[in-house]
Formats: sequence, structure tokens, C-alpha cells
Amino acid sequence: MDGFVIAGLIVIAVCGVLAVHLRDLLRAAVALAVLSVVLSAIFFKIGAPYAGAFELSVCAGLITVLFIAAISSVKTREE
Repeated sequence: MDGFVIAGLIVIAVCGVLAVHLRDLLRAAVALAVLSVVLSAIFFKIGAPYAGAFELSVCAGLITVLFIAAISSVKTREE
């Protein structure tokens, strides 16, 4: 296995643990976004460009924006 893929899998594992254990929801959403970006880079590296593009656009882009919008909306109501 390539060193880039192994390093990417380590980053994915760390970001996944951070996303679960962080108390701040905004930071957890950013950790999930970083996880998705690294996963899409791994997809591109192993020769799956369609999976990489889908992961980057939908998971790292759209889902992260929805998470952050929902978190900011809830925080506004609490204050």
C-alpha cells in the first residue's frame, strides 16, 4: 500500500474519533469535513475519480454546509 494512502487512513481515523468525542458541534462538523476531503483524495489516488468527486462535492461540501447552518441556527435560538 502506498504511504499516502496509509497516512490518509490514519488522518481519517483521527478525524473520526475527534468528530465523535468533541463537545463543540462546529468543530465536530469541521472534523467530518476534513475526513471527507482526505477520503476523496484517497479515492482519487487509488483510481476512482467518480467516487472521489462525489465524496468531495456531496459529503465534504453539501453535508458540511448543512451541518454548519443547522448548528448556527440552533445556537442563535439558544442565545
